[in-house]
Amino acid sequence: MNAAEHTDRLSVFKTYKLYVGGKFPRSESGRVYEVTDSKGKWLANAPQSSRKDARDAVVAARKAFGGWSGATAYNRGQILYRIAEMLEGRRGQFVREVADAEGLSKSKAAAVVDAAVDRWVWYAGWTDKIGQIVGGANPVAGPFFNLSTPEPTGVVAVVAPQESSFLGLVSVVAPVIATGNTAVVIASADAPLPALSLGEVLATSDLPGGVVNILSGRTAELAAPLAAHQDVNAIDLTGADAELAKELEIAAADNLKRVLRPSVSRPGKETQDAAHPQAVDGDWSADPGTHRLTAFLETKTVWHPTGALGVSGSSY
Repeated sequence: MNAAEHTDRLSVFKTYKLYVGGKFPRSESGRVYEVTDSKGKWLANAPQSSRKDARDAVVAARKAFGGWSGATAYNRGQILYRIAEMLEGRRGQFVREVADAEGLSKSKAAAVVDAAVDRWVWYAGWTDKIGQIVGGANPVAGPFFNLSTPEPTGVVAVVAPQESSFLGLVSVVAPVIATGNTAVVIASADAPLPALSLGEVLATSDLPGGVVNILSGRTAELAAPLAAHQDVNAIDLTGADAELAKELEIAAADNLKRVLRPSVSRPGKETQDAAHPQAVDGDWSADPGTHRLTAFLETKTVWHPTGALGVSGSSY
């Protein structure tokens, strides 16, 4: 009997793990929780991260920051494009996972995955261009050059969207790393599987370990220690509800973290305005604009004397 005729075999179920420091650990607590589809059918057990896991992820992100922020913008763009290539190659897997996670038909899930791949490509193209948009030479009344250039903020904690398990996730993670930051991401609590699978793609796409770290579990349990962590420089509150966002923002003030606030029109929904054009009623397919690219950038301004030429005092 050949393999094709042998049907009485047990399926090999996938074990989902965290993605921290370029490795795939289980939660140090040993906890897991059940993930179900939109109809309540069991899909998998996901690791339930602890505060210790969150702290370990921050350590990994800080260790990776120097190398990633020091890489050329062109190189970061190449790596982001490589991520898109890898996602394209595993398109079928992500279509299944997104369909189960969000209760979508296969055709709608395919459209979501395609949009997520395109979003990676879009941000890959911005890595070496955003500096031209937000930096430049400043006019000065004196014999000086005055140049402003953007620099990454540092380690960014990201509370991923709860309802958009993949396109929303990509839309908040890609701009953080495109600009040279490193990220600790809290995946959607109810639909973490696409995010955990994304970790497998990142691990095989030339992205240095620790640049992106992905945790699954209870959002409030993980977000609280990250918001208060002294080595986290910024936090994106997109996936937090209004009450949790307020608590996290208060905690983030302790070391003056940059905070990207969620734009909320009603519970669980995003709103659109001129500054935040990303989502109306959770529509992450909308034009993302550049505000997420600039949200976690600092501006460094350098002054340099021009000097003088000859006895006339003319300057260059």
